[in-house]
Amino acid sequence: REGIHATVDLGEIHQAAVTTNTGKALVVSGRGIRSIKRQRNIALGQILRKRSRCQKGSWRYRRLSWAISRIMKRNERQVRDLRHKGTRKVIAFCVEEGVASIYVGDPHGVRRRPCGRKHNQRMAQWEYGKDKQYLAEKSAKAGMECFSGTERGTSSHCPECGHRHRPKGREWACRKCGFRGHRDIVGSVNMHDLAYSEKIAFPSKITYRRAGVCYPQHPELR
Repeated sequence: REGIHATVDLGEIHQAAVTTNTGKALVVSGRGIRSIKRQRNIALGQILRKRSRCQKGSWRYRRLSWAISRIMKRNERQVRDLRHKGTRKVIAFCVEEGVASIYVGDPHGVRRRPCGRKHNQRMAQWEYGKDKQYLAEKSAKAGMECFSGTERGTSSHCPECGHRHRPKGREWACRKCGFRGHRDIVGSVNMHDLAYSEKIAFPSKITYRRAGVCYPQHPELR
């Protein structure tokens, strides 16, 4: 795999963090999706508490069940729309940078790690498989190769000195060399060594995008 390539670190707070071997980086926020899911969870909790006091099969029980179905379907449409828009921004960025190959990390191991009731709920509702599917479909349409693989250890190693520790917060701070940088971009930078056996420098500039917000797109993706 020669030429310009990119790696994608999928996440729940940030839908995708992308870096290229030319020193460019993109972060697509996933907070809109998180907000929609949180509103859904609160609404479902309220309706389920009301339904638990009803006799099963009664008129009120059926009406509350219909309300649950409407909320779930509306939420599914909203989340799917934002996921498509977020992955479209990733592909538009790669097309603009002339990327020929994309490596998407598989975060399956992160999802299985127990981290408390609320965090476990967010992880269970994280559809990273959809992001992988959408990226593969959109990259094929744009004429780019897309493949997936492990991302094990990429978020826990310093991209400058290789020191390993578990980061806290959204900024990666190395205790050994003093490096500081975006936590998700660190994971994406370290993926280049796994996917392409190439160590790249940490990007000096990061572009931030939000799914659902219109930005100028490449003519091929309009």
